[in-house]
Amino acid sequence: MIANEFSTTDVWRLVAIGVLLVMLAFCSAAEMGLSRMTKPKAASLVDKGHRSAKVLVKLVSEPERWINPLLLTVFTCTIVQSTLTAIVFDHLFGTWGLVVGVVINVLVFFVFAEAVPKTYAVLYPERAALATARPAAALVAFPPLRWISKGLIWLTNVIVRGKGLEKGPFVSEQELLGIVQTAAHEGIVEPEEHMLIESVIEFGDTVAREIMVPRPDMVVVDFDATVTEALDVAIAKGVSRLPVLSEGDEDDVIGLAYTKDLMRLEREGKGASPVREIVRLAIVVPENKPVSRLMREMQAQKFHLAFVADEYGAIAGLITLEDCLEELVGEIVDEHDTEDVEVERLSNGDYLVDGGMSVDDLNDLLELNLPDDDWDTIGGFLFGTLEHVPAVGESVDFAGWRFSAFEVEGRRVRRVAVSVLTHDSPEQFGGLASD
Repeated sequence: MIANEFSTTDVWRLVAIGVLLVMLAFCSAAEMGLSRMTKPKAASLVDKGHRSAKVLVKLVSEPERWINPLLLTVFTCTIVQSTLTAIVFDHLFGTWGLVVGVVINVLVFFVFAEAVPKTYAVLYPERAALATARPAAALVAFPPLRWISKGLIWLTNVIVRGKGLEKGPFVSEQELLGIVQTAAHEGIVEPEEHMLIESVIEFGDTVAREIMVPRPDMVVVDFDATVTEALDVAIAKGVSRLPVLSEGDEDDVIGLAYTKDLMRLEREGKGASPVREIVRLAIVVPENKPVSRLMREMQAQKFHLAFVADEYGAIAGLITLEDCLEELVGEIVDEHDTEDVEVERLSNGDYLVDGGMSVDDLNDLLELNLPDDDWDTIGGFLFGTLEHVPAVGESVDFAGWRFSAFEVEGRRVRRVAVSVLTHDSPEQFGGLASD
């Protein structure tokens, strides 16, 4: 039942609502189309002679220019359109009409102003980007809109003290990883591209300690070794650089012996010479040094290996340029390497894991959430949780999984057996428990 007569004002309000819905549909298509367009793709459209391609290149090159004004336009149109709809339905049908108007508005807004244009832009990103490029450029060039947008960002920076928003809205690292994962599931990016993108995103958080070769695994030669002895070790292990231990201190090094220097001296008949006489100085970095920064220094200063020292100055391990690259592209194995299997799936469904495998990698493999604040490896997790050197068979239960010391060499956990808990116990559903 109509509470009031349909007036001319109501007609104009409905016209305004329709115009606002069209603007919202345009903004949705523009936002999705422009965000899915890359600079190389836009440049290729210029080469093909598309009229709006040059404008598109400019927008894609400076996304911060259009993101804020476009979002502000969407927000303003949504508020105004919703308000006008509520006024019209309240005037015509009263309180119950207001409720019905809100429901209808949500349905119409979602279907015609959000789902349809964004779906079209996903299916035909080039068409959507080209069709909306010129109007979007004109919209973001409107001075009042730019001024209001910048003013709101400035106000946000005043309220949220600190660095603030320099260029407007942003996404966190976890949100970006989620976007990449979704794109991989939808087939937008290939699995290899997905892995590489994730590696690049996580690369900035990786420190030298996490990927170094630990001190017990380093291939070294003694201080008093001869050139021949050192060369035999280098050839047997297939390394191009050998750390030389300090005299009387197996936990410190004096530098590196290069295999090419050893071969030259051997050919010159100086195989009996002490290797310490040809040692070259090596770079020493702290264990918490970001790998991304270290790799740039390796490129700039032209060195391929650095020693990693702990906070007390003791050598904790070494890191190579290859180790840094493997964080980005995965394991690099040549014809001389013996590829060690980090995880072996047993016939009963259990896993046999290398004690040196990183906690992060095992978390990704088994979808776990093992803590890694105080240790980097699965062996370290077992050692640190038990708070003593594990005996073979000792175990730790965590979130439905049991981690047992399978092989222990000295004070080091070499291999860990990982199995699913099949009995009902409190530790099966979270927390730590040790046997």
